[in-house]
Amino acid sequence: MKTIDIAVPVFNEADGIEQFHRALLAELDRLVDRYQFRIIYVLDRSTDGTLDILRRLADGCAGMRVVHLSRRFGHQRSLVAAIDQSSGNALIMMDSDLQHPPAVIPELLARFEQGFDVVQTVRRYSGNTSWFKRQTSRLFYALQNALSPLEIKDGMADFRLISQRVVHVFQTNVREQHPFLRGLFQWVGFNRCEVPFVSAERAAGKTKYRLRRLIAFSVAGIISFSKVPLRFATITGFSISVLGALYAAWLLVQYVRVGGFPAGYASLIMVTLLLGGLQLMFLGVLGEYLGSIFDEVKRRPLYVVDEVIEGRRR
Repeated sequence: MKTIDIAVPVFNEADGIEQFHRALLAELDRLVDRYQFRIIYVLDRSTDGTLDILRRLADGCAGMRVVHLSRRFGHQRSLVAAIDQSSGNALIMMDSDLQHPPAVIPELLARFEQGFDVVQTVRRYSGNTSWFKRQTSRLFYALQNALSPLEIKDGMADFRLISQRVVHVFQTNVREQHPFLRGLFQWVGFNRCEVPFVSAERAAGKTKYRLRRLIAFSVAGIISFSKVPLRFATITGFSISVLGALYAAWLLVQYVRVGGFPAGYASLIMVTLLLGGLQLMFLGVLGEYLGSIFDEVKRRPLYVVDEVIEGRRR
């Protein structure tokens, strides 16, 4: 009988974690004649009592493990921690807010049995999804695809199944300090397929991905997989240099013909401000890449575990 690990990152989900746990167990109970399951909750240092709830749930669930991190390391590193805990034949990653429906798990397993190593879900929004969320999602994926050599389809979520082979690659080789998993699972290759699903509304609580965090997440994805911003800075700098040389030649011609340089203090100030702004912007782009390199060379651990709580039968 194959063992399937279920990885669930959790942060401040006290209002909905029990509802999710019940829904997940109900779905897994339909499959226990074919698979052995282990649920791995990775708790990203919450402050709302989620830990106490998970302790109580573990006290009656033998196939459950809670990995409590020492501080908040973020959603992506929590998933990395779950990958490191996995030892089954396959690992399914999903969020705990029920926007990733447990009812999709049988389809993921069916594709796994067909020989796929990466079964990636693609979100289809329900009619209740806000216009703002739809548009920001489209903008996020459009930006990633415009600047990255990898194709990340609109709606690709951190809801996927990966085989033991892929798990081993991430446990041993892929150890980036700022992991952008949606890109990394595209980059790693292997046999892959996609499964569409309809995203439901959150069961309880509020989303943890505010606009500021979405922007930071998008920047991390671009820095991880694209050199386009650096190349754009190079091309822009070269183009401005050429224009400057042409303008200098024109001024020289005017000096010879007219006997002096044309007046233009306003245009001079405008050009100075424009070039100064571009220089600061490109310094910022360069700084993002240097900061990422700085984090990589320090080689700090991606996360620190405070405690591991093993489930048990009463």
